[in-house]
Amino acid sequence: MERKMRARNKGSFTFIDLFAGIGGMRIAFDRAGGKCVFTSEWNKSCQQVYEEQFGDKPHGDITQIAAEEIPEHDVLVAGFPCQPFSIAGVSKKNALQMPHGFHCNTQGTLFFDIVRIVAHHRPKAFLLENVKNLKSHDGGNTFNVIYKTLTEELGYNVQAKIINAKSFVPQHRERIFIVGFRDKNRFNFESIRIPPAFNGPKLRTILHPQDGSEKTEDPYTTGNKGKVSERYTLSDKLWTYLQNYAEKHRAKGNGFGFGLVGPDDVTRTLSARYYKDGSEILVDQGSRRNPRRLTPRECARLMGFDAPDQSCFKIAVSDTQAYRQFGNAVVVPVVEAVAKHIIPWITVEENIPNIQEKVAL
Repeated sequence: MERKMRARNKGSFTFIDLFAGIGGMRIAFDRAGGKCVFTSEWNKSCQQVYEEQFGDKPHGDITQIAAEEIPEHDVLVAGFPCQPFSIAGVSKKNALQMPHGFHCNTQGTLFFDIVRIVAHHRPKAFLLENVKNLKSHDGGNTFNVIYKTLTEELGYNVQAKIINAKSFVPQHRERIFIVGFRDKNRFNFESIRIPPAFNGPKLRTILHPQDGSEKTEDPYTTGNKGKVSERYTLSDKLWTYLQNYAEKHRAKGNGFGFGLVGPDDVTRTLSARYYKDGSEILVDQGSRRNPRRLTPRECARLMGFDAPDQSCFKIAVSDTQAYRQFGNAVVVPVVEAVAKHIIPWITVEENIPNIQEKVAL
């Protein structure tokens, strides 16, 4: 059956890209053979980068776009906003005594814009991405609401899986992927091919080599050897502050600390706050120099927007905006692997009886 299914999988498919950010989902689904027919992203800075990269300016606020105005499509993809469900976002909102999750009147309800579009268009499949904490948020209630809405209200066959990006890039980054199919089939999310994490790439693969083998890219690198610009090295004041802050928390038994990494390491999760002090990922430059931040180009590689030895993705914004954008993005090769696992099941000519069990909650 699998051999026949692959043989038929020659046609293209269409997809829409919601909450698109800077286009990580689109790159992945383009590589899987898809054609994007609609994009939505409200952030102006992200729109700028997206248009520079793809030549298409995304539509704006999805809450203001009627489902009928969106073209027909085979697959809906959406990395719906992380903040209401992330550990960091929940902590911040709790501290400010603000509501979060589905009680939030801004981002928390955007999931239901996905629902209304799926309900109207009934695409063959969808792929939703969010932070790992979505599964446990509010004692599991948030995920249960999402799951029941997709299955009981929309009638889709849904499976979910948490994937760590460190099998694909040198970064520990766990995200939950929710796949749904309109028609019953034998799709099994657990059978996706994920490379062994222990054999995954190390940080050196995404760092500027600084030996002249890479073309200089202003403002990230300088000189004939392409040395990383000094602007990315931490000042004495900031480095001293981070060390003292980490020591103070260690003395109290807290886990806070900066993430100092070398070329043979795997980094912590790159977050949207990286622009503030870079503390989660600091590149060791030896005992005689303070550590440095990653450059935006290295962030592009760390997130899989660029291959390790490439500088193709167009970064058309300031460092601050670039750090925010990459910190909020998906890891492209992870999504590409998921896309390639999904696509054969929407391009087969006939439905296959469903023998899979629903994902355990």
